[in-house]
Amino acid sequence: MRRRRVLLLGAGGRLGSDVVCAHAASGASFDLVPLSRQRLDLARPDAVAKALAHADFDVLLNCAAYHDTDAAEDNAALAFAVNGQAVQRLAEVCAGKGARFMHVSTDYVFGGDAARRPLAEGDPTAPVNVYGASKAFGETLARLALEDLVILRVASLFGASAAHAERGNFVETIIRVARERGELKVVDDQIMSPTFTADAAAIVVRMLAAHCPPGTYHVVNSGAASWFDFASSIVERLGVDATVTPCRSDEAGRRALRPAFSALDNAKASAAFGPIPSWQDALGRCLQARGLAESAAPKRVPRASAANASS
Repeated sequence: MRRRRVLLLGAGGRLGSDVVCAHAASGASFDLVPLSRQRLDLARPDAVAKALAHADFDVLLNCAAYHDTDAAEDNAALAFAVNGQAVQRLAEVCAGKGARFMHVSTDYVFGGDAARRPLAEGDPTAPVNVYGASKAFGETLARLALEDLVILRVASLFGASAAHAERGNFVETIIRVARERGELKVVDDQIMSPTFTADAAAIVVRMLAAHCPPGTYHVVNSGAASWFDFASSIVERLGVDATVTPCRSDEAGRRALRPAFSALDNAKASAAFGPIPSWQDALGRCLQARGLAESAAPKRVPRASAANASS
């Protein structure tokens, strides 16, 4: 009997690299086939159908995106090409082949409302920056293109694999700055769902193995935190001799606005695929996986850092 074939885009990125690892460890009865950026450049949407014309797959999992939140403000055309038009082309190819399309989106499709509770899948989107708008646009175009669609919204990704050593990894940035400077400022007026890529990837593999019902799922660790809360926890756990101080978003000097609140409700995914650990538990496992042992007596940093990150 032929094994199901899953084509993976973005295998070298944060989430994609951990999906590869999770699949290898799971023993799942489907084949996972990474497709390199050299073979399929999403910045050229019109070439997508041609590149995939002869590809053999039952599921297309898209972990690729243009995700530089600040740069997107000045490169809106590129952001909408990759996160919008290319996603539409991918969905259309899947519809033509009778394949399922699984597309990774973001919490940044939210943020432009007054919600102060974890956001559910059915809540209306309200992006506040170009990146979020381009991802929301991609979701809409994919829904219009086919019915066998699974949208996976993730948020504030951090991880332990080599792919996370790249610029923008919040955990390692906080550790480096705390050790080098002994003090840092981090925004405390943005509330989100810190998410360990290993946990998100494990759920994605379970969803693939179970051939889950189509729809939108929030695949994030449980709980919510500000970036200041997250940074303080990192410093405390490692016992770094550093002071972490809160600041406002307008003091951080970032090009793009960030959502004041974009924490996601993961109840749907938890009910279908098992309880998802808290971000605090996930952070501990991430630090261990990176060989960063937690201090037996964590330093209590003043709760009185400017760092930030995007989904």
